[in-house]
Amino acid sequence: MTSEKLSIFALGGLNEIGKNMYALQYDNEIVVIDCGSKFPDESLLGIDLIIPDIAYLQENKDKIKGLVVTHGHEDHIGGIPYLLKQLNIPIYATRLTLGLIEIKLNEHNLLADTKLIRIDSESIIEFDFLKLSFFKTNHSIPDCLGVVFNTPEGTVVHTGDFKFDLTPVNNQHTDIHKMAKIGSEGVLLLLSESTNAERPGFTPSEQIVGEHIEDAFIKAHRKIFISTFASNVNRVQQIVNAAKITNRKLALLGRSMVNVVSVAIDQGYLQIPDGMLIEAHEINQLPPERVAILCTGSQGEPMAALARLSNSSYRNVEVLPEDTVIFSASPIPGNERNVSRIIDNLFNLGATVIYGSGSSTGMHVSGHAYQEELKLMLTLMKPKYFIPIHGEYRMLHHHCLLAESVGVTADNMFVMKNGDIVDISNQTAVQTRSIQAGNVYVDGLGIGDIGNIVLRDRKQLSEDGMLVIVITLSKTEAKIISGPDAISRGFVYARDSETLLREVNQLTKTTVNSLLTKKNHQWNAIKKEIKEKLGHFLFVQTKRRPMILPIIIEV
Repeated sequence: MTSEKLSIFALGGLNEIGKNMYALQYDNEIVVIDCGSKFPDESLLGIDLIIPDIAYLQENKDKIKGLVVTHGHEDHIGGIPYLLKQLNIPIYATRLTLGLIEIKLNEHNLLADTKLIRIDSESIIEFDFLKLSFFKTNHSIPDCLGVVFNTPEGTVVHTGDFKFDLTPVNNQHTDIHKMAKIGSEGVLLLLSESTNAERPGFTPSEQIVGEHIEDAFIKAHRKIFISTFASNVNRVQQIVNAAKITNRKLALLGRSMVNVVSVAIDQGYLQIPDGMLIEAHEINQLPPERVAILCTGSQGEPMAALARLSNSSYRNVEVLPEDTVIFSASPIPGNERNVSRIIDNLFNLGATVIYGSGSSTGMHVSGHAYQEELKLMLTLMKPKYFIPIHGEYRMLHHHCLLAESVGVTADNMFVMKNGDIVDISNQTAVQTRSIQAGNVYVDGLGIGDIGNIVLRDRKQLSEDGMLVIVITLSKTEAKIISGPDAISRGFVYARDSETLLREVNQLTKTTVNSLLTKKNHQWNAIKKEIKEKLGHFLFVQTKRRPMILPIIIEV
């Protein structure tokens, strides 16, 4: 890379919702923006978490000056512990965001070795070529920032996640005047989030949700269960306020909820009256009309508190008839089926369930800008070039149409994929090259050791099961001593399929003897032949394709 070239890297968050990660490089200086994670869908069997591929950053680790975090949501901070295990770099973030990051680093035993630097909207960070400043935005979590990069090529702005809520519940108003000043001084390139680029109008104010929550609390006759994103501290405060008005104690269920509330109280972002919080074991000691339970699981996560409550498997806490359950969140695309299943289970328990999108129940509004707010951001910044980020392809496409409608030239917009790079030289931007980027799967303690082949095997096992063939051969006489013995797991039930398994054993025996007669004693050749013959036979007999594992023992 030559010294006069500025490059913007998309490492995550494009053509997807989640695991946001971008990087900006000028000469030998790289600044990384956000490092998120996302949860797997049903096709990624056994995978716990998805994080960005940082191969390029590892190859250029000596050039990285730090990681700037725009706010504390999981899709912006969830990958940080895994990044730090590979690259020990400074982290710049606001007060609440740092508190949430510290929880993660502590869990991974990384806190003592990590340099954490607190910033706010007035902070200035200067390197040799890059100078960073910030502006306040409003979102569904406090302490959110947009980032301004002053570079030798010009100004680059990254909005972070935002909306324009003119009546925010936490009084953290968007700094519109500062945005306008940045735009008036000239913005070469704008990277702006696209989550709600398909939705017309303006995002409703968070104030509306508080009113509906209070109304539901007043009308409820027994226990109230309410689930929202743990990181939505503003919403949690509204729930606390409703509990106070209705004279209810509040219990917290779910580790992430307990952690976030603890940090928010310590940092002064959450005010809970003394004596309001109770432990889970105290719930049944109080009259049901005096209790509210704030829990995780609004996205249908199988092991979260709400899913376990819906299955009556949460120890010492039950959802009983006439209890009220409130979903104060909308399902993220892909989670609808799991959420619907939980709602059905709750209705089956006799609960009153309040669910649905924000417009139908008033229990949730988005933290992301709708079309008119996205146009307002574009109008304030007046960029020469535009890159829509944080969204699936259709959202990025719609955002470009919005940008064109407010005067950005169509040829100056880049709808990128993860791994794409926009290079700027002499204030002219082009997108002609890419780097390695994509998904890294976290499975237990393994990071990146699960690939497509393993996932394909897991899918096959989940669909058609497994058939193990055990056979013992004589090394000296080249004949079968014992077996074959067919062992079915998830394929057929042995007691009901004795005839089929006998035929499998006979076909295996015939196949092995045929190879041994031909003086073919190679294990790999024998296993391959067994798999091919049995695979064809079993598909004809059952129309299934189980995973076939021949085990040959030589004695």
